[in-house]
Amino acid sequence: MQSKELLLEAFGRLPGLVGQVLDGLDEGQLQRRPEGHGNSIAWLVWHIGRVEDAQVAAASGLEQVWTAEGFVARFGLPLADSDTGYGHSSRQVDAVRASRELLQEYYEAVHRQTAKVVEGINDSDLDRVVDRHWDPPVTLGVRLVSILGDCLQHAGQAAYAKGLHGPSADNGGA
Repeated sequence: MQSKELLLEAFGRLPGLVGQVLDGLDEGQLQRRPEGHGNSIAWLVWHIGRVEDAQVAAASGLEQVWTAEGFVARFGLPLADSDTGYGHSSRQVDAVRASRELLQEYYEAVHRQTAKVVEGINDSDLDRVVDRHWDPPVTLGVRLVSILGDCLQHAGQAAYAKGLHGPSADNGGA
């Protein structure tokens, strides 16, 4: 297995995880925040898309799907166009509202761009420095692993939050 095949496999798991989380949820369940202050499922899924979108685009010199495909306008959030959710206040988390279908559509569009980028890389590309703001500078390979880690953590958090809704939202449990 080559590196890009491994990365495609890893990133390829995210759409299914996102879809499982969103499946069967209504708007109230998407917006409900665990204990009234945790991140809602809508916010978590939006953030997964925004993190992957912004970081893959920046590392690849592409425009973000968020703006290029008009999702910023379709979501109509009271946030800056560049916002990805890092450091959000409770009020900002509450402001992220979207339908299950729109969240799914955005994440699938992000995934398509990510898969296209990863499909086009070779092993030597993974050593290319994409961010000099860190010491040591961050390579494409390190950035992709970082994106995966962040997105998988948030997908797990969203699945946990869905489980808090009870068996009907969980489609039968694990």
